[in-house]
Amino acid sequence: MDAFGHFQDAQLERLAGCLSRVRYPAAVTIVKEGDPTQDAYLVERGRVRIQRDTPYGKFTLARLGAGDIFGETAFVDTVARSSDAFGDTPTELLILNPVAASALIARDQRLALALYWTFWKSLSSKLRQTNERLTRFFAHATPRPTRPAEAKPLDNAGFHVGLDAKQSLFREQRLSSLEINLLATLSRERRLAPGEVLFREGDAGDEMYILLSGRVMISKYIPGAGEEALAFLERGDFFGEMALIDNQPRSADARAHDGEAVVLGIPRGIVDDLLDPKKVSSLRLLKLLASLLSKRLRELDDKIVGWFILAGGAGALPPEVQAD
Repeated sequence: MDAFGHFQDAQLERLAGCLSRVRYPAAVTIVKEGDPTQDAYLVERGRVRIQRDTPYGKFTLARLGAGDIFGETAFVDTVARSSDAFGDTPTELLILNPVAASALIARDQRLALALYWTFWKSLSSKLRQTNERLTRFFAHATPRPTRPAEAKPLDNAGFHVGLDAKQSLFREQRLSSLEINLLATLSRERRLAPGEVLFREGDAGDEMYILLSGRVMISKYIPGAGEEALAFLERGDFFGEMALIDNQPRSADARAHDGEAVVLGIPRGIVDDLLDPKKVSSLRLLKLLASLLSKRLRELDDKIVGWFILAGGAGALPPEVQAD
């Protein structure tokens, strides 16, 4: 399966010792919202629906098929399940035991990198799909003002962030000395005016960013609904990495919020080298990024379910066009 295409045969053999194959009949709840379990699931056959209970009935967040992963959010962040997983058809699943897997990846860093790379890509894909789904969710909303005007950019000529300040920021992420020095040396600083846009939805992405100071708002402009805030970022938060994972355009806007902000841009080539699953790369950084995506996905799912409830059960997509 594509999700495990970067694994070596020997790694797959070791990982297989942490897997069990389970078959479920149709119309069975596989995972229940609130469960404390941390198993991750790979769909071999069948269709699985990720859904939430609301006062207006079940709300479908995603539909998954063969080759898709679910449950990895809880594996990554160890937080209780935030949704149900329901089998629409008879399903056959491979279940990754978190205790056995944790013991295995503690002994084998290369395998840990390969597994977290799989989870990182899966979470990124789900977050992008959810971002795109917002536009369809509000397709028939009452028109509101157009996209906010962009603030005038600051002149960054001569602006400089000292190496010590950069190292201190990366040290807070508990990275290795080599990683700290590499990122501090090769990252590029940029100062943003209040409200200044760093990138727009649809832009090509060639950098990942970490916030040094100030706040950044991640938002999406939704025709008929205006600008909707998706996340507010603070010092030490990474962002902008999704476009580097899947080589797709930016799926949201990023702008300075509540005053000036300073960001450090990390070029694509550096990110690729640090997170290459075929090398002994930065497992700590990869885990950080996977945890960040997990948090954002949970928050965005909460937001879209909240909008559905506030709309009195209106605005949901018909099942045949909901996210696959």
